[in-house]
Amino acid sequence: MVASDKLFFWLFQQQPDRILPLLPDLPADARGYRFSAPVLKEREYRLDGLFLPPPERPDLPALILEAQMAADGGFLRRLYAETARLLQQEPGIERWRVVVLCPSRQLHFGDPAPVAEFVEQRVQWIELLSAAANPTAPALVQALALLLQSEQDLPATTAALRARVAGSSSAAEIDDVIAAILVARFNGRSIQELCAMGGITLDDFTKSVAYREIFGRGEAQGEARGETKVTLRLLSRRCGPLSAEQESLIRSLPLPQLEALAEALLDFEGMADLHAWLAANA
Repeated sequence: MVASDKLFFWLFQQQPDRILPLLPDLPADARGYRFSAPVLKEREYRLDGLFLPPPERPDLPALILEAQMAADGGFLRRLYAETARLLQQEPGIERWRVVVLCPSRQLHFGDPAPVAEFVEQRVQWIELLSAAANPTAPALVQALALLLQSEQDLPATTAALRARVAGSSSAAEIDDVIAAILVARFNGRSIQELCAMGGITLDDFTKSVAYREIFGRGEAQGEARGETKVTLRLLSRRCGPLSAEQESLIRSLPLPQLEALAEALLDFEGMADLHAWLAANA
């Protein structure tokens, strides 16, 4: 199964109000939620997400998000315990509900009897498998259902989804979500493979937020590694063998400092100059 916690954090951290189309019973003007993923004390359970309504809307409930993509016999009890712990630590939360994103609530999540009142009255289920087969389901829910699609079905499914939202205000957002899901599911695949799976052009994919934040970060890290390798080689030639401590310190430098060192070393005459530069800059 996909390690989805980081994906859902990314999706909702970017735009907390993305949760709203999934909850059609909320008021039509409900917006302005703030998203976080608080660490609960004691055993340090981390919630998948907490949406707090704007201060001027006390009528809106806080939304406690859990994404559970696989069967887990202890899930319902854990969900109950984590919710209670949050409410204990956050006395300002008075109106609240729990939102569970899952493939299907028919998965084995444990015996509901001990927490039946909580499950029946406080938990709202968003089932991705049924949403995938429902053409009237919100586009975001259908996009999230791509987490469960077989790889061979992804191109047709994503093409249909993109056609559904083409020309609408949500088209760019859905492209971002598709790109993020593909990166999360198929980490290590080439951009060209991901584009083929998602039915997304290379141009659209590279313009997506997921590409800029995930692939872009990787490119920056690769650039830093290359800069470090060249800088270490040049320093060894100009200053002599470096100690393990010096090499470790240089490898830890951020890219702008590496570039500054690479330029400065052209004027170094020996190890003393490197010592002086590191003392002043590292």
